Order: sequence, then C-alpha cells, then structure tokens
Amino acid sequence: MTESESARMARVLSGLPAAARELLVETDWAAHRHAYGSAEDTPASLCSLVDEDPEVRSKALAALGMGVLHQGSLYTVTAPVALFVAAILDHPVGPAEREGAFPWDDGPPRSLRVSLLGWLGQVAESAAYGEDPARDRANWEWQPWHEDRRSERTSEELAAVQACRDIRPVLYDAVEPFLSSPDPRVCETALGAAVPLLCAPALTDRIPRAAALLRAQLSAMTGRRERAAVARALSLWGMDTSDLLADADPAVRVCAALGPVRDDRPRALAVLLDALRDPHTTDGWFPEPLYGVDGWFRFTVLRSALDLAASFEEVAPVAIAMVATSNRSIVDFERGPILFRAFPGGYDSAHALTSAQRALLRAFVDTDEATGNIRGNWLWFRAAGLPETREGIAALL
Repeated sequence: MTESESARMARVLSGLPAAARELLVETDWAAHRHAYGSAEDTPASLCSLVDEDPEVRSKALAALGMGVLHQGSLYTVTAPVALFVAAILDHPVGPAEREGAFPWDDGPPRSLRVSLLGWLGQVAESAAYGEDPARDRANWEWQPWHEDRRSERTSEELAAVQACRDIRPVLYDAVEPFLSSPDPRVCETALGAAVPLLCAPALTDRIPRAAALLRAQLSAMTGRRERAAVARALSLWGMDTSDLLADADPAVRVCAALGPVRDDRPRALAVLLDALRDPHTTDGWFPEPLYGVDGWFRFTVLRSALDLAASFEEVAPVAIAMVATSNRSIVDFERGPILFRAFPGGYDSAHALTSAQRALLRAFVDTDEATGNIRGNWLWFRAAGLPETREGIAALL
C-alpha cells in the first residue's frame, strides 16, 4: 500500500461505521483471493468506495464487479467484502451519484447506494445458484449441462459459496430498511437484492414481514415498473398473488405469475401464455430490465410457463408457434428450453411420439433450412436424447 493510499485509508476509517471499521482491521485480507490473485489490495479499494472523489468511487465500484464478483463467480474474499458493503449502505456519501466506470455501462447515473445494493443482489443470486435445482431450472439462463459444471467446483470455490450463503441473514438485515426508501431507485434495487436473499432456507421466516411491507406500499404505487417488481417478488416468495393476476396492467399480471406452483396454477399459466403470444410487446414492457431479470423479458416468461405447465401439451400451441417464427440468435433461451420441456425424461424410441412432440419436431424440420434450428440446437437435442441432425429428426416423423 502506498503512502497516499495509507493516508486516505486512515481518513476514511475515522468516518466508517464500527462494523465496517472492524472488518477492515480484523480481516486477514492477504489470506483471501479475488479474481486476480491475492486480496491484500482489497482494504484500499474498499476505503475508496466512500472517498469524496467520484472518480475514485467509480473505480472502486468497478473493482467490486471485476475482481470480487467476476462474471458472477464467488471468491474467498467475496463474503467479507459483502459484509463491508452491507455495513456502509447508510454511509453519508450513499446518495452521491456516479457515472459508469466502463464504456458498456451506459445506463443513467446511479447513486453509490443503488450501486452497492445492486452488487449485493448479484452476490445473493450467485450464492443461491445450485441451492435449489428446481428454482435454477426456472431461470432463463439455465441449461441442462450446467448441472455437470457444479460438480467441478474446487474446495476453495465451494468454501466461497458457503461463506456467502452463511452471511445472508446479515446482508438482508442491512438491505431491508431500504425497501421503504422514498427514493424509487433505491427501493427497487433493495427489492432486487431482497428477492434472492429471501430464497435462503434460513430466511423463510422473514418473508411474511417483507411481503407485508411491500403490500403496504403497493396501494400507493402507480408506475408499471415498481408495481411489477413487487408482484414478481411476492410471486417468487410463494405468496398469494391471486389478486394481482387480475390486475389491469398485463405486465403486473405476468410478474404475479412468475413464481412456483400454486393453487391458481391454471390461471397463472394462462397469463404467461397470453404474454408469449405477443412476445415483442412483452419485451417492450421494461426498456430497462427489472433487477434480477436480464435478457429479453420473454425468456423469463417462457421459462416460468414451461416450469408451471403440468405437461408439454398445456403449452404446446404457443411453444410450437415460437419455434416456427424465431431466429437462430436465441437458441439457448427459447427454442432449446422448449425442446427440453417436450422431452422431460428424454426421447425413448420404445414409445411413440405424442402429437404435440411430433408437431414440435416438424416445426424444427420445416424451419431448419432458413434458421439452422437443429444444427444450432444440437446440445439441446442431445440433452433431450434426440438425433442431432435434420435427417435424424425427419426420420422420426
């Protein structure tokens, strides 16, 4: 650490909450690792998060994303850093806005508090992955071969994941007060962090309180984005969203249907399928993706519909129409998942194809020449136990 860094760290330390100060002083940072090696440089970077210079803060935030949570990967340093971030959420510099640190970070300026809450949400999502296979399969990015990759984690990676799971109660306690923030951006980002945090088995007892807090605010909300975010949270937490399934706003209705199986499953599935009949309109509901929902919104809607359906036949008309009209750029997020859902146990040559399966494969064959449907989806065909060529599929028909 340089002399100037030491001076800045000493200045910042005096203004930190006690919990954050103790973490900085008592953690053996050199014993931890981030994406680029030893984490001994981490204390200076953490102090820079609350520096008075906005450019310094921006670079420190970039270090969080590039080094401590690189492309969603967790490291041994991630948990202590997350605890530090949670401890400074209410720091006086929190409302200060900052510009993006990278050319591709072209969104509107965000406050430090919003950025830190968003980062904690990403940590929570990474920590939750693999904890509930059924929940993972409903994620728009899930692919069958992901299951094999989890078994390849090293002991250090497993320890990093477990450490981040263990601290979720502390992280949620720090995030919850901001669910009632008068700043809509802060409130929405806090909710984006709370959703994956409350997926933790140890935090299920906190869900009713969080749900009541959101319900109390819902009646005063008028914007599509904020109401949809609340509906999505309630649905994913398994709360009763039957009233929201009848909301006047189709985006709110769909978000209220994104959760697991419930008593009103047929109505929820119907809401999702309605949205998929006009996918381009559905994609336009949120020009800026909701927190926790990256990619085109229809990908999330589709995965939820496939997960909610009791059989492929329930979704076949809409799913087959999507295969027949889509292009090859969405192999993994649209056509592949549809194919895999149609053959949940894998293709078995001892059993005749159902009419829905046959119609789906016919759509792949009919559009293959123009879109590369089968060639581009070969990993999904393999995962479903099907031939990986147009000729092989045509032979089944």
